[in-house]
Amino acid sequence: MTRLEGKVAIVTGGASGIGLATVRRLVDEGASVVLADFDEGAAIATAAEMDSDRVHPVAADVSSTAGCEGMVDAALGTFGGLDILHANAGVPFTGEVGSVDDETLDRVIDVNLKGAFRSSRAAVPALREKGGGCIVFTSSLQGVIARPNYTPYTAAKHGVIGLMKGLALELAPDGIRVNAIAPAATETPMLAEFLGGMGSVPEEALERFRSSIPLGRMATPEDSAAAVAFLVSDDAAMITGHTLVLDGGTTAG
Repeated sequence: MTRLEGKVAIVTGGASGIGLATVRRLVDEGASVVLADFDEGAAIATAAEMDSDRVHPVAADVSSTAGCEGMVDAALGTFGGLDILHANAGVPFTGEVGSVDDETLDRVIDVNLKGAFRSSRAAVPALREKGGGCIVFTSSLQGVIARPNYTPYTAAKHGVIGLMKGLALELAPDGIRVNAIAPAATETPMLAEFLGGMGSVPEEALERFRSSIPLGRMATPEDSAAAVAFLVSDDAAMITGHTLVLDGGTTAG
């Protein structure tokens, strides 16, 4: 498919997991992509591995206004404009409320929620300049429901959905559509951190996740990438202010 031929996108957290899968999918569908990541070395190595002149790596810390503005400048300078932002960068947290010190709380909120805001604030002028565009936020199933021992992360991801809804209404007159994806537990490098910082994820933990999902499997990064590609395409031209839940039926009951 070439639904995104000629489009320019930014993907934050683009060097691994959902972000990397989305970069690959958008390129496959014809877009040019700024691969933005906190880890500059990983961004450069990943782009080199993809070996495409339609992938441009940049170091971008979404907890910094300058970092967010820099990735937009990279899109304008390298590809001549901006049509799509996938605000995907995030950090995990697991632990009971008494274990949350101020530094941890600030980091979880700053990256997951305020980083999404900063990224979109930086992108909006460029999207307006193009006469419209799309923003997709990565929320989480924890942004739709809640489970114990994820509270700061859950609060941040609920906030992302509120941010999405507010921007969808605010930016609709500019022709900018704003949506979110809310994936269930996904097989990414971040999953081990959700399970207590384990170097690898025990099979019994994976099975516990799988058994909680009616479709009987965990989400993959490619599931999220496919959802993002749909939401930023003309196939979703009438969709804005929506959270697309990728949970294999978990919230159906």
